[in-house]
Amino acid sequence: MSGWASFATHPVRETFHVVLLARQPYLSSVLPMYVIFALCVPAAVPFARRAPLATLVCSLLLWAFAPLLAALVGASTFANWPLNPFAWQLMFVFGMLCRLHPVPPGFRTSQTARWLVRCAFAAVVLFAAVKWFVLTQPIPGTMKQHLAFARVVNFIGIAMVAAYFVHRGTIARIAARVPAVVTVGRTGLVCFVGGTLISVIVGTATPHALHGAPAFVAALAGDIVAIGATLMLARAWRGTLGRQKEKARARVNGAGCG
Repeated sequence: MSGWASFATHPVRETFHVVLLARQPYLSSVLPMYVIFALCVPAAVPFARRAPLATLVCSLLLWAFAPLLAALVGASTFANWPLNPFAWQLMFVFGMLCRLHPVPPGFRTSQTARWLVRCAFAAVVLFAAVKWFVLTQPIPGTMKQHLAFARVVNFIGIAMVAAYFVHRGTIARIAARVPAVVTVGRTGLVCFVGGTLISVIVGTATPHALHGAPAFVAALAGDIVAIGATLMLARAWRGTLGRQKEKARARVNGAGCG
């Protein structure tokens, strides 16, 4: 399942497959996708700043033809590329546009904004109810791979609900009570990459032959271990950066005194 056997047998060939987007290692496909998006930032951000509407239209067209584009590079199967970058770029473009062109402060208090927020709350609740009580079986993997329309709507609704609580100050009050979680956010890249490794280790160590209550307990214990390990990683990394900054300041002060 992890693809380790093929990498151990043909490391050079499999590395080329990763570089050419034909195949990605288990649980790490999102990391190369982020690399691709990061490389596109120098060109995408200036274009999005000058022409936000054109940027959105291009992104939507790319998302609409994502399955066909994935097939051209051999990434059309879920096993080879669980997250189609041609589709998932839409979420990154949405985020980029929201950062470069934020909603005017006056609009947040308008009647239109209130109705949009109500629709967002209703959509989030509806999607959650459908997932919990209707779609009790695993949904097709292609819906996640190619970023189905329902997922796009759900993500936008969640983002609007989150923005609502941010503007009300609710998130700030919660953050003040859980500084360890805030540290994870401030060391996001390290925790994201490290969290992938932690997930693989915990998933491998968790027994898979259990059923019923024992399986639930084992999975819950694995989640607790993974969360705890991620919190410790964030704290350790933050402490390391703090010590490095202190040493740098000490060297600068020492040089100034000399």
